[in-house]
This record gives sequence, C-alpha cells and structure tokens, in this order.
Amino acid sequence: MAQPITLTKPTRDPKQELLDRLEQAPADHAAALLDACELLQGLHERGVLSTLRGALAAGDKIIDTAAAEANSPQAIRAMRNGILLFQMLSSIDPEVLQGTAVAVSQTFGNAKAVAYEPPSLFGLFGSFLSRDFRRGMGLMNTLLKNLAYQLKIRTEPNLKR
Repeated sequence: MAQPITLTKPTRDPKQELLDRLEQAPADHAAALLDACELLQGLHERGVLSTLRGALAAGDKIIDTAAAEANSPQAIRAMRNGILLFQMLSSIDPEVLQGTAVAVSQTFGNAKAVAYEPPSLFGLFGSFLSRDFRRGMGLMNTLLKNLAYQLKIRTEPNLKR
C-alpha cells in the first residue's frame, strides 16, 4: 500500500519578513529614498515640518475654530454663493464665455494706453445703425428684463415661482 507524503510547511515569521524587506529596501529604492530625503530636508529648512507638528499638536483647537467659523452666516453665504457661481459658470457655453472674455479684453485691455473721448450725440445715435451694437443692446436688454423678473418674484410673496 502507498504511503502518504507528509507536507511540512515552514513556519512563517512576519516580523522577520519585514526586517528582510527593510534591509533590502535601500538597494531596491535608492533613488526614491534620496529624493524623499531631499524633500524632507527642504521642508525642514523652510519650517514646514515645524508648522505641521504645531498644527498636529493643536489639531482639536484648529478643528473647533474652523467649525465655528464655517458655521457663521457669512461663511454659509459664501459657500452658497460659490456653489451658485459654479452652477452659473457651468451653464454657460464655453464658446460664449470665450467670446465675452475676448470682448472684455478688447474693450478694457488697453484702457490705460488710450484716452477715450466721449462720443458726440450724433456718434451715439450713429451707433444704433450698427447691427452688432443693436445685438449687444438686445442681449443686455434681455439680461436686465430677466434680472428684474427674478428680483420681482423673490420680493413679492404672492407670485408663484
């Protein structure tokens, strides 16, 4: 009859395995260790590590102060306004926003170099003959109407939204 083969597994020592890996690490990761040492030295020379140690020591006080400030009405308004600005910017087509940026740059970019004379009344009335001027005035008119409507529905309680 056949004899069973005995299986003997060597005992595993996780602590020894870690020590072996630690001994081999300088050879395997020499360039990374040198870069890390240079980074740590730079942070130490500029006082960043001291600041981080101080922040770590005062961690609870910093968190309490930040939480109290974040709970103030001004901070809440600032966060809400930031979210609304993000939503507003994300709703604008990037090409339209780029065109607006170019128009603003063309209008105000060289404002110090050019002394603008106020246009004459005849020149102002002549502007109405330009299709581009009328298009811009129409856009501004629509913006002002929409803004006025939004102000109206927020100030008059009997209007439905």
